[in-house]
Amino acid sequence: MVPFTKGGGCAEVCVVPLSEGVRWLQAGVLSFGVSPPPLEKGGEGDLHRGGGLLKSYNPVLKPYARRLRSNMTDAEHILWRHLRRKQVCGVSFYRQKPLLSFIVDFYCPKARLVIELDGSQHFESGAVSKDYDRDAALASLGLWVLRFDNHQVLTMLESVLTVIHSEVAARLVAE
Repeated sequence: MVPFTKGGGCAEVCVVPLSEGVRWLQAGVLSFGVSPPPLEKGGEGDLHRGGGLLKSYNPVLKPYARRLRSNMTDAEHILWRHLRRKQVCGVSFYRQKPLLSFIVDFYCPKARLVIELDGSQHFESGAVSKDYDRDAALASLGLWVLRFDNHQVLTMLESVLTVIHSEVAARLVAE
């Protein structure tokens, strides 16, 4: 058990490896991803900007990402209020960011972290395997993917923020 303190309270989060790159967090948060290989700076398609590392993307996705930013879900709005303006460990997050051929919900280049908020469509048949393939493709870039469902953000925001904060802090230390 690893205690995390946030706002004077303490939540216990148990990290138990179930299979390669999958972690169940007792706080009710599931994180999918394949353990990323060591990051090689300056690789093909990588852009260095602001001390972080931005990844290449399909430029056709840019107008779709803009449209998604102006039509965020309630859960995305709530989480964005807590991620924006370097509120987590002093690092920047982007919302609805194109990466490869995907648009991820939130991306922190400094911590090499992607945060995905899953609506009900992600639990339909076939969607879970698509999400796994997407996470594996992002992991091949050296990124770690945290997944939360919308209900978790709406009902357990403090636990979600604790997990995000601890993951960002751990990834910054590992750099």
